Amino acid sequence: MIDPVIPLINLTGVRGLYRGMAAPIIGVTPMFAVCFFGFGLGKRLQQRKPDDVLTYPQLFAAGMLSGVFTTVIMAPGERIKCLLQIQAATGETKYSGSLDCAKQLYREAGIRGVYKGTVLTLMRDVPASGMYFMTYEWLKNILTPEGKSVSDLSAPRILFAGGLAGIFNWAVAIPPDVLKSRFQTAPPGKYPNGFRDVLRELIREEGVASLYKGFTAVMIRAFPANAACFLGFEVAMKFLNWIAPGL
Repeated sequence: MIDPVIPLINLTGVRGLYRGMAAPIIGVTPMFAVCFFGFGLGKRLQQRKPDDVLTYPQLFAAGMLSGVFTTVIMAPGERIKCLLQIQAATGETKYSGSLDCAKQLYREAGIRGVYKGTVLTLMRDVPASGMYFMTYEWLKNILTPEGKSVSDLSAPRILFAGGLAGIFNWAVAIPPDVLKSRFQTAPPGKYPNGFRDVLRELIREEGVASLYKGFTAVMIRAFPANAACFLGFEVAMKFLNWIAPGL
């Protein structure tokens, strides 16, 4: 399979790299809200008392629950984004934008068409989210000076922990993400056995290394994006605890 990035730049310029981003951008705020809510819920379900300290496997399990929650929001947006980016790379014009794409998918195949690739999205997000939150909590504990509380961690250390957590997250997520993108953009009926057919074809045609397509670009983005995400979360939580300490 030809990498769509080069023809995409040639046909549409750098703006083409951002084609189809409206859907995931609209979903990013509720997605992160649900993501952190799911992690918090996962922790509470495993605690007998509010101040119980969870083990790292328990934190991983809480993160996995977060991945289940976010898939409901992520799957349709990812499907639309992939279709619009492939459209831009090929030069065809089937969809005029994100909303038109969603309407056509629903008209052609109903809600199943919009949510095509949900199983692969779960396969990506559930273990990756577990790794994401477990790594962040682990790094926070390592970076906390002796005698200090984790809640007093400095902004640079939070940024470092969040950035590395993002890298660990995507190290787990890239192979199923590659499979998901190919499956979601394939013509109807091409892969009757789902991800197993996609995996067999990809390895047969391009080898195992193809499962890590785009690794460098993803990692370059992962560190700053997730560093900012976790810093924003920690600042927001401190602010909420300040204005409503008993909430």
